[in-house]
Amino acid sequence: MAISLTEPAAERVRSYLDNRDGGIGLRIGVKKTGCNGFAYVVNYADAVNDDDAVFEDGGVTVVVDRESLALIDGTEVDFVKEGLNEAFRFRNPNISGECGCGESFSI
Repeated sequence: MAISLTEPAAERVRSYLDNRDGGIGLRIGVKKTGCNGFAYVVNYADAVNDDDAVFEDGGVTVVVDRESLALIDGTEVDFVKEGLNEAFRFRNPNISGECGCGESFSI
C-alpha cells in the first residue's frame, strides 16, 4: 500500500511546510460527498494518529487514515499550474468514475 508524489507535488508541499513553520507533512483523506460519492481532502499533517498509515516520498511525509487508504491506495498526487490556477491532481487507479467537474469520484 502506498501513496506517491510527483516532484512538483513534493516541491509544493515542502515549500508550504517551510513557510508554515511547522507540520510534519501532508495529510490526504477522502470524505463522502459530491455527485459521485467521494472527494479528496488535503491538509497539513501536524501529528500521526494510531489509525494512520505513513509514507515518505520526495522528502515529504504523507499521512493517510487507514479507512481512506483503502479507497486511494496506489494514488499518485501531482501538482499542476494552468495559467493562474494551481491545484493538486490525483491519479487514483481504484476509481470507477468521476464527476464532470473533477471534484468527486466513485469506487
